[in-house]
Amino acid sequence: MSEQHNDPLHGVTLEKIVNSLVEHYGWDELGNCIDINCFISNPSVKSSLKFLRRTPWARKKVEDLYLHMIMFEREGGQGD
Repeated sequence: MSEQHNDPLHGVTLEKIVNSLVEHYGWDELGNCIDINCFISNPSVKSSLKFLRRTPWARKKVEDLYLHMIMFEREGGQGD
């Protein structure tokens, strides 16, 4: 149980992750960071969530980018 408290993704929904990334990067930059069609061609949170829930490798990339973003923000960074 203590592992969950050390996991920065614990309690964070995939929808919150996607919304945070879109807010931080925007769709264009997000599509440049992670080259997947749901971020490039007519992107929407709904279509992205549908794809990411079915595609573990893509979800992992999104979660990794989110972790990078929050660690950067905690260190006082202003943007990538």
